Amino acid sequence: MPHPIRLGVNIDHVATLRNARGTAYPSPLRAAKLAEAAGAQGITAHLREDRRHIRDADMAELKAGLRIPLNFEMAPTDEMARIALATRPHACCLVPERREEVTTEGGLDVATDAARLTDYVGALAQAGIRVSMFIGHDPAQIEASAAVGAQVVELHTGRYCDLHYEGRFAERDLELDALRAGAAYARSLGLEVHAGHGLTFETVAPVAAIPEIRELNIGHFLIAEAVFLGLKDAIIQMRALMDTAR
Repeated sequence: MPHPIRLGVNIDHVATLRNARGTAYPSPLRAAKLAEAAGAQGITAHLREDRRHIRDADMAELKAGLRIPLNFEMAPTDEMARIALATRPHACCLVPERREEVTTEGGLDVATDAARLTDYVGALAQAGIRVSMFIGHDPAQIEASAAVGAQVVELHTGRYCDLHYEGRFAERDLELDALRAGAAYARSLGLEVHAGHGLTFETVAPVAAIPEIRELNIGHFLIAEAVFLGLKDAIIQMRALMDTAR
């Protein structure tokens, strides 16, 4: 029987809305606490180099104010390592980051940067922080993630979701098969498997049904759907779809 699957809620775009007017509201911490009350098992926040949404003070408030785990999403830079070591979140998810991108466009190239990332991951792990690598399903990247000492990989589901909404269903199904194979391979190497990016009510069930996946991290869709349903009801509905898929 598959393990229960956890839901991590990314609250970045609550901060995007706040920053659009330069006000103190809406509060990312308030959204995170509401997500916790609605059944989320973790909160993800991405502190970007340009601070376009989450800010340093948000990370400190989230760490102090939450009872559920905080997943600090970040680029593997020296600046972010210093902040992570000062904040001591439950986990850090290392992601590629380009200032000009709208959102994270692909997985981290762990294999090319393995020597540096081994030391980087080691420093975080020594501080008691779980380290996750946000990657595609390429076996070489999965192997490299295990080799550098990561405990977790988070598989990028963005292409699967894009293909679904473009109506390219045969390609979508091949991408889903590749995600299934990647999840199985990662688990065989002793890695915990998470997934996320672009998931919606329509696309979540096939990914949630992959037995090796222990956690889904979902943000933009839930914050967008909250405009119509409210954040609590959006999370409850997503949680139900995930559980039904298991």
